[in-house]
Amino acid sequence: MAARGAGAGTTATGGPATSFQRKAAAGSRLAAVPGTRPSVRHGQLLLSSGLPSLDGVLGGGLAVGTLLLIEEDKYGVYSNLLFKYFLAEGVVCGHDLFVASAMEPPDNILKKLPAPLLDDTHRNELREEVTPAKSEDFQDSMKIAWRYENLPKMEASPTTSTKFGHYYDISKTMSPELLQSIKWHSFYLPEELSLEPKLKMCNMNCGYANLLHSIQRVIYQEGFDGSHPQKKQKNILRIGIQSLGSLLWGDDICSSDTPEDIHSLTKFLYVLRGLLRKSLSACIITVPSHLIQNKAIMERVTNLSDMVVGLESFIGSERETNPLYKDYHGLLHVHQIPRLNSLICDVSDTKDLAFRLKRKQFTIERKWLMQPGIVRY
Repeated sequence: MAARGAGAGTTATGGPATSFQRKAAAGSRLAAVPGTRPSVRHGQLLLSSGLPSLDGVLGGGLAVGTLLLIEEDKYGVYSNLLFKYFLAEGVVCGHDLFVASAMEPPDNILKKLPAPLLDDTHRNELREEVTPAKSEDFQDSMKIAWRYENLPKMEASPTTSTKFGHYYDISKTMSPELLQSIKWHSFYLPEELSLEPKLKMCNMNCGYANLLHSIQRVIYQEGFDGSHPQKKQKNILRIGIQSLGSLLWGDDICSSDTPEDIHSLTKFLYVLRGLLRKSLSACIITVPSHLIQNKAIMERVTNLSDMVVGLESFIGSERETNPLYKDYHGLLHVHQIPRLNSLICDVSDTKDLAFRLKRKQFTIERKWLMQPGIVRY
């Protein structure tokens, strides 16, 4: 039997031990892709969502070739933040961007991306801010019952030991010089419909058809489908689509229980996933699910997505003034996590998730509420 380490031992006769090492064929090994890392559990290539606490919820990050669907909060405040985090992480990692919107020109979205924190001094300042403020109940000596005491905690503050993902200051915007260092593609629906002929394919509305055509063109022309193996440096295409399914996209699923194109959105997602699976790309889509009248449509949209998380904001609800939720601004619901090369989902054991928005940072944490079983002494 060959030794495990090359030249690490000797044979029984005192001679040098040999080991077998497979020699990779020239050009068969892909060059390292910046801003990614392989998962230690399933070997899939992962990239950061731009929010490390969300990466932990998703099992380490977004797998290349997958789709993350975000169900928007009522006013779209926090879902837009996650959308910008995803794009900002792509800028810092040098990834190509594809930004699609029917509501706001993509160049305006990019100008509002949060500024990255790339040195330890700023990271330490941010850690002090996002550390949960201890309430009076926690200032007192609180004892948690044994069944709650050992539950895992979500990492909310930045740590200098992690080398995957970055942290951002939402009180500042990204410098124009950093934005100019990357290549990005835009799709603004009002402009696209005026410049290009309205496409109609497979009973899909023209907005979705034009968007698919643009994504497909970028993937194939820029070589994200692997059609240019001679390139030494591979890169990732990050696709961000804002408020898909809204009336601005020409879809009436948010205004009618019996929409005219009931399968238009689901067909779009079906084709899009096929493009993602065979390319070095990852996609994040925000959907105003609270406006979709037909719940059967939302169920099919969920099934056609790889990961689905929902944001429930406390703005305008009774929870906004509830003292149990005074330290938080909303809840995060994990609806779906993919099974990647495994029979089980790679997901955090923490289920009770809430988010808070500070002056500089948006974080996802485990919510600590005065539930039955928590006893004070």
